[in-house]
Amino acid sequence: MSGRITDVVRSSCRGCHGVCQVLVHMEGDKVVKVSGDPDSPTSRGFLCPKGAAAPEMLYHPDRLQHPLRRTGARGENKWERVSWDEAIAEMVERFELIRREPGSEYLAVAQGTGRPYTEFTIRFANAFGTPNFVNPGHLCYIPRVIGSAITLGGLPVSDIYGFGGKTPACILNWGCNHVETGASDGMCGSMFKRAVKKAEKLIVVDPRRISLAKEADHWLQLRPGSECALALAMIHTIITEDLYDHEFVGKYSFGFDRLAEHIRPFTPEWADPVTRVPADQIRAAARTYATTRPASLQWGNGIDTSVNGFQTGRALLILMGLTGNIDIPGGDVLWIPPKGVKPKSPLVDMSVAGVQFLPPEKKARIITGGKYPFAPNCHPPTFWKSVVTGDPYRVRGIWIIGSNPIVTGTQGLTVERALRDHMEYTVVSDLFMTPTAQLADLVLPAAHWLEQDDLVCMHKIWCVLARKKLAQVGETRDDRDVIFDVAHGLGLNAAFPWPDRHAYLNWLLEDTGMSFEEFQKKEILMGEMRYRKYETEGFHTPSGKFELYSNVMEHEGRPPLPVYVEPPLSPVSTPWLFKEYPFILMSGTKMREFFHSEMHQVASLRRRHPDPVVEIHPDSAANLGIEEGDWVYLESPHGQAKFKARLFEGIAPDVVNAEHAWWYPEAPAPDYRWKESCANLLYGDEHFDPDTGAEPLKCYICKVYKA
Repeated sequence: MSGRITDVVRSSCRGCHGVCQVLVHMEGDKVVKVSGDPDSPTSRGFLCPKGAAAPEMLYHPDRLQHPLRRTGARGENKWERVSWDEAIAEMVERFELIRREPGSEYLAVAQGTGRPYTEFTIRFANAFGTPNFVNPGHLCYIPRVIGSAITLGGLPVSDIYGFGGKTPACILNWGCNHVETGASDGMCGSMFKRAVKKAEKLIVVDPRRISLAKEADHWLQLRPGSECALALAMIHTIITEDLYDHEFVGKYSFGFDRLAEHIRPFTPEWADPVTRVPADQIRAAARTYATTRPASLQWGNGIDTSVNGFQTGRALLILMGLTGNIDIPGGDVLWIPPKGVKPKSPLVDMSVAGVQFLPPEKKARIITGGKYPFAPNCHPPTFWKSVVTGDPYRVRGIWIIGSNPIVTGTQGLTVERALRDHMEYTVVSDLFMTPTAQLADLVLPAAHWLEQDDLVCMHKIWCVLARKKLAQVGETRDDRDVIFDVAHGLGLNAAFPWPDRHAYLNWLLEDTGMSFEEFQKKEILMGEMRYRKYETEGFHTPSGKFELYSNVMEHEGRPPLPVYVEPPLSPVSTPWLFKEYPFILMSGTKMREFFHSEMHQVASLRRRHPDPVVEIHPDSAANLGIEEGDWVYLESPHGQAKFKARLFEGIAPDVVNAEHAWWYPEAPAPDYRWKESCANLLYGDEHFDPDTGAEPLKCYICKVYKA
C-alpha cells in the first residue's frame, strides 16, 4: 500500500480500565497506528502510552498465536501445538470429570482485573456450580463498590463531565492518581484534569507528592495506612463545627445521632500523631470540603489495600453524605445507563453474574468459608494456600483467564508451588507466555482488544461504546468465545442461552431497536442523566436512606460506624520490629506505561520505563550511601526484591514506594526472572481486612540497602 493510510476507524481502547475512544489507522487490513479521538465526549482526544502502543502489542512476535499443550514436566517449557477443537474437547472432558467426581467446587475459575471477559467468567463459575471464583477484587475497587452498595445502594462517581451544567467546585482527591496513570474505573484522567482546572479548591490526600498535590490548596501527606483516622477527624470537624448539610442529613440519612456520638473522641488532635497531618491542616481541609459546593470526592485504589480499607471507604462515603454532595450536579453521582441497553456491569444488574445458577449448598463450599463477610469472591491468598495444604479441601483444576498471579498476587512462591506441585489440571488464557502460564497444562491464545467486537460498558455505566474487531493474529480468540464453547460443551445452556457472542451482543441491545452491527455505526450511546433521584426513589438500603450507620454491617456483626485500626506491622504496632525494618513500604501505585504485569515486553514502553523503581527520600538515601540510579534491595520479614533507586523529595524520609508486578519477559523461560524484582514477595499472608480480606500492600515495613 506504499505506506498510505487508507482508513481510519473509531473504536474504544482497552489498555486499562479507561473510557477513551480512539481512532485506529489502517493500511489495508493492518493496524498501523492508534490515536486519540478528538470528537469523543468521553476522552476528548486523550490517549496514554499504553493505548498508543496497542499496534506494537498486537503484532508482537512473542504473542501466543495457537493453543499449546504441555508435553514435558511443568516448568520445562515444552509444548505442542493443538487445534482449538482439540483444546476445547480436552477442557470439556477434564472439567466434566471433576464435576462428576469429586464435585463442581473442585474446579476454580480465576481472572485478573476487570476486562471484557468479566461478564462471563463469574457466570461460567456459577453455572458450573463452583463458588471458587478467584480474582483480585478484594484489594482493588470491590471494597469501595460493596461499601457503597450497603451505604446508599450504588457507587457514587465524581461528576467531572458536568451533565447537570456544573463540574465540582471542590475536588477531594483521595488515594487516586489517574491523572498521571491515564485512566481508571471508567474515568479518563485527562477529563478529570480539566475538571480540576475548573475547580475553585483542590484537596489531595496522598503520602506521595503526586502531580496534583503540587497545585492543591491542601496536600495532606498522611502516614500510609492511617487513612481512616484522617477521615474520622474530618467527619469530627464537619459535625462539631456544624458544617454538615442539615437538609440532606435530616431528610435522607439514617443514624446521624449515633454517628455524632461515635465521632466525639476522633478529634484532629487525636488524628495528628496517628496520621502525621497537623490538626490545623485537617480542620482547614475539612472546612474547605464542607463549605465549597458542589464538592466531589474522587477516590482510588490507595484506600483499598490495607487491613482498614473497608472502614476507610465507609468513612469517605459518610463525608460525601454529610456534606450533601450525593447525586447533585458537580457532586458524587449515581450514573444512569443508556436507555434500552441491558447493562453488563454487576454494579447495575447482578443477574449478569448468573448468580441464580449457584445453589446455596455450593456457596457454602467456598474455600474462604465466608470468613470475610463483604468479599463476594474466593479470597486469593487463602485459596492458593488451600491448594498447597489441602485445607479445607484441595481444588483439582483451575482455569486462569487474563491473570498472572505468580507475579501479581502476594506470596507468589505459594502460587508457584500450588500450580507446579499440587494442581492436577491448569488452563491459562493469555496474550503472552508468562511465569504463570509456564506451569499450565493447556495455554490458550487470547485476543487483544483490537481483535474484539464488543459493547463496552463494564466500568463506564453512563455510556456504552462500540469496540470493533479490526485485526486477527494467528488463531487468537476472544476469551468469551472460548467460554461459550466450553459452556455449551458442558451443557450449561441455561446460563449461556445464546448460540454465540454476537447473538449475546444483539440481545443486550434488543430493547434499543438496534442490532450490534447497527450500533457499531452509531459508536456511542449515552444515558440521560437525572440528579437527586433519592428525593423520589430513596436509597436502596434497609432504611431506604443514606446509611451513616450501617444496618447491614450491624447485621453481620461488624462495626456499623467506621473505626480506625493501626496497620499490623508499623512504627506503632511493632516498634521493636521497625528498628530492624525502619521504612514504611508502599507498593501497587500504578505506572503510566504498564497495566499491572502487562505490557512489559512492549519495546516502546520499556524504553520509557526500563527498570523497576523504588522511590526513596534523598536524605534517607544519603544516610544509606545510595545515589540516584543505584540498584538496591528491599527486604521485609518475609522476602527480598531488587529495584533501582529514584530519589524523590515528595515522600517522607521513612517511607519507600516500590513498583509492583515486575517481571522480565525478555529473560529466559520458564521463570523470566520473576522472583528478582517482585514487590509482592515482600508481604506475608497473615494480616487481612476482616471485612473484605484486603492486604496491607501500602503500609508494610522493610529495610533498604545497596545491592
